[in-house]
Amino acid sequence: MLKKEGTVLKIALMFPGQGSQIVGMGKDFYDRYPVAKEIMDLAGEGLKKIIFEGPDEVLKLTQHAQAAIFTVSMIIWEVFKKSFDCSKVEFVAAGHSLGEYSALCAAGFFGFQDGLSMVKARGKFIQKSSEKTPGLMVAILGLERTIVENICQQASVVGVCEAVNFNSPEQIVIAGTTPAINMAIELAEVAGATKIVILNVSGPFHSSLMVPASNDMDRELTKYNFSTPLFGVYTNCDALLTVDSSTIKEKLVKQIRSPVKWNESIQNVILADFDKFIEIGPGRVLSGLLRRIDRSKRALNIENFASLQKTLEELNR
Repeated sequence: MLKKEGTVLKIALMFPGQGSQIVGMGKDFYDRYPVAKEIMDLAGEGLKKIIFEGPDEVLKLTQHAQAAIFTVSMIIWEVFKKSFDCSKVEFVAAGHSLGEYSALCAAGFFGFQDGLSMVKARGKFIQKSSEKTPGLMVAILGLERTIVENICQQASVVGVCEAVNFNSPEQIVIAGTTPAINMAIELAEVAGATKIVILNVSGPFHSSLMVPASNDMDRELTKYNFSTPLFGVYTNCDALLTVDSSTIKEKLVKQIRSPVKWNESIQNVILADFDKFIEIGPGRVLSGLLRRIDRSKRALNIENFASLQKTLEELNR
């Protein structure tokens, strides 16, 4: 753990993943803060136009959505640092799937431009694998982990079906080939799932069907150097606090083809006595998951200027 002398606040940062994007996100920061304009200009006119103008069906494409969310999350992080005295804050971070890149960049494992290049490559590789082997992702609510895993095992007789996001004790996402996932949906209904949601994504992310994308990313990441961070990040593939930059490449490669251990990551953050959470980026998905993981916890969030002001007021009390 990288501790600061005289710490007065312990803050856990949470960075969202794909699906949280919305056309126009980050625009009020871009209009108000020079640092936001600098970062968006580094991202390029093409991506800026997609983020601010859409249309939604273009923004939500994997190769655009991932770069867009990463860029806006980094804008919000830099604006927050300029708006709040962080000198007495001890931070840790965690990011959900794509959001892990935002968390690692915020911590200082790599800079924005390297991060954006990695994210663009990741999106391209995942899109390619998804087109080669189409599939679905489905969120199952209200069933325990052992029941969902048993359902996946039963559905695997007709194709790939795996539990890939352990989001909270009773929200688990499965992914795989369409026939197997359709069978799993029927089994989940019989088992008494309270809600089943087909996710609006372009492929079976974090499943074994992503091995080709993972292999591509393994080769891609040899181009980059990773630095000693300012604070640690709880990584998706193992839910462990990571401060050793030499392990990051291996973990990012594994992340693409492995389940996201989000529930376990947040439980570990809480065990480390971090009781203030801030969701940095578009949407409030992770804030909602935090309440499902531990009803006694709630997250502040920063996704626009109004929520920034509200969060700053809360922190300055």
